[in-house]
Amino acid sequence: MTSWKALLAMLFVFVGCCSNVVFLELIIQIDPGAGNLITFLQFLFIALNGLIFTSKFFTVSPKIALKDYVLLVVLFFGANVCNNYAFNFNIAMPLHMIFRSGSLMANMIMGIILLKKRYNLRQYSSVLMITAGIMLCTLVSSGDVKDKTHPLLKVETSFSDLFWWSVGIALLSIALLVTAYMGIYQEVIYKRYGKHPNEALFYTHMLPLPGFLLMAGNIVQHWNIAIASERVAVPVLHKLGINWSFSLMLFYLLCNVITQYICIGAVYVLTTECASLIVTMVVTLRKFVSLIFSILYFRNPFTLSHWIGTALVFFGTILFANVITQLKEAYQARIQRNQENIPLLKVAN
Repeated sequence: MTSWKALLAMLFVFVGCCSNVVFLELIIQIDPGAGNLITFLQFLFIALNGLIFTSKFFTVSPKIALKDYVLLVVLFFGANVCNNYAFNFNIAMPLHMIFRSGSLMANMIMGIILLKKRYNLRQYSSVLMITAGIMLCTLVSSGDVKDKTHPLLKVETSFSDLFWWSVGIALLSIALLVTAYMGIYQEVIYKRYGKHPNEALFYTHMLPLPGFLLMAGNIVQHWNIAIASERVAVPVLHKLGINWSFSLMLFYLLCNVITQYICIGAVYVLTTECASLIVTMVVTLRKFVSLIFSILYFRNPFTLSHWIGTALVFFGTILFANVITQLKEAYQARIQRNQENIPLLKVAN
């Protein structure tokens, strides 16, 4: 039976992760080039939280050697920057989410190349489905590239829109492969030192902070855009005669940072409370719900080909996790346990 803690974690995965995507898209609508600012604020918030509650202001010694975090930090930082910076290059939110769902494919490629792993027919089939879905959505989206390119990146040529869109696809591809390699590298570290996810979460967000100095100009520029964005008055205070207002984009940024922390924290709790099957199901369904909500609420263009591609990615992920077979086995095991617990009736002769 699922514990209340696991049920609460599932609720927060959907609430935190789905709302995080909503606030991210609201920010991108105001300022498409805010990717570096968003990444920096997320890293800063999680690092400060870890400094207080995990590291306790560096009074708790790390279980994993700091030198082993260096490559992990470089990979994690690079992948996040590439993912968020892709919005500067004419990448729509639905395509962004679908593309990032190809992590299974990237992990399989890295596993075959680096760890010499071998997979069964079901796993290969599922990865082919995911690959086909991503390729279909990418090709369909490339035929409807609109002029959303960041102003600083504009080039007055007939191919400029498609060119910058291709740069965005390249960034997403790099981030996908880097994330897959990072997962393999984490396996190596955890086998050597044991699993310490809270510590890893803190150091992978704290150590990269100096790297944002390289983007300081861009971050400050978009921070000023956030401050200068539309201001909204608080209705309750306005009725009391208090004319206090706040920047709409700053509010979205705050909500994005908080929901990102809730999302990551909830996924971690879920991994400690549930089997990997349930975690995979919840995270996959969360991505799908986020995608559907983004399409419906923000009226993003989504054709029949997009739906087919999305279905291939979604069901390919379910097939990879072997959900149907494991659910059947779990159901049969439950029936068997129930039968064993039924007391034998004594029939009087």
